[in-house]
Amino acid sequence: MTKMKIAVCGAAGRMGSSIIRLAKQDETLEVTGAVESKDYPDLGKGSPALTSDTAGALKNCDVLIDFTIASATLEHLGQAVTAGKAIVIGTTGIDKEGIKQIEEAAKKIPVFFTPNMSIGVNVLFKVVSDIAKMVPGYDVEIVELHHNQKKDSPSGTALKLFQVIAKALGRNPDEVGVFGRHGIIGARKKEEIGVHAVRGGDIVGDHTVYFIGPGERIEVTHRAHSRDTLAAGSLVAAKWLKGKAPGLYNMQDVLKSVSSI
Repeated sequence: MTKMKIAVCGAAGRMGSSIIRLAKQDETLEVTGAVESKDYPDLGKGSPALTSDTAGALKNCDVLIDFTIASATLEHLGQAVTAGKAIVIGTTGIDKEGIKQIEEAAKKIPVFFTPNMSIGVNVLFKVVSDIAKMVPGYDVEIVELHHNQKKDSPSGTALKLFQVIAKALGRNPDEVGVFGRHGIIGARKKEEIGVHAVRGGDIVGDHTVYFIGPGERIEVTHRAHSRDTLAAGSLVAAKWLKGKAPGLYNMQDVLKSVSSI
């Protein structure tokens, strides 16, 4: 059996190390590259050996998986385009200009980009869209919780939930988002969608969407128990992406093919 070859950027980080560990347990996968920053102190160690040579890692892989930071991800994306290799992007905090770069790259190579690799979270995106359409007059609030080392706020998942719900309700995201509240702000506007971030301890990731109406509320929550959930999702994505035509894909595309999960 020919194994699919993957390389991982951010290999020594929380997510990268989880991805590599799970990939090594999968008999259909081979980890051929482990990429880290050129300043990382343990380059040359590990199996495969940690390297700062992304271009070299790309030569010997089918799919590159990237969980780093926005600036590094966009650099790796350009190298993937040059190499003609598929890439799975799990990095969050990428701005609008970065998104445009991803969209341009997807015209040349297969790109899988999602704010959350969890299968359950991607089911959540669909569920909250459906609920929003059923109760369009209810107030909507989103609350996300993450560990105290997370750098971006709100989370990419919370932003995606916000965008999905705004679209379902026919609202302009640029006009209705309220990111936290403080002071004497007056009564809540009917059209607004609140998004709130909590940081503490070692919380992997919790997301709750509240649909609040007269005399009742609907709460939909996803809780990640382990980063392995996200790591496993990225491997599902990589397997699904191999051999695809150039294009921009996400987990909703995978969910349409239940046999891929």
